[in-house]
Amino acid sequence: MKREMDGLIIQMHSAGISYADAIRQFKKRYILEVLAHHKGNQCKAAEELGMHRNTLSRTLAELDLDTAQIRNGMRRPVASERPRVQSIASAR
Repeated sequence: MKREMDGLIIQMHSAGISYADAIRQFKKRYILEVLAHHKGNQCKAAEELGMHRNTLSRTLAELDLDTAQIRNGMRRPVASERPRVQSIASAR
C-alpha cells in the first residue's frame, strides 16, 4: 500500500496538483468510502473517523458533498425502479 501511495503522490506532484487540492481530494474519497461502508450512516461514519457527527456534517459541506445524494445513493431503488425478476415457474 505504501508503494501505491508513493506512486500516487509522485503522479499528483508531476501533474502540478496543489497540496490543498490533493488534501481535498483525499478527504473526499476517504470520507465517501467510510460513508459507503456504513451505508450512509453519518453517526457511525463519524465515530469511525474519530470526529463528532457535526464535524463530519461541516466537513461534507466544505467539500461540497450533498448528504442527501450520498444517502440516496446508498439505498435500494423503490420497487417501481427495480428490474423485474421473472420466476422460473412463470417463465414456462
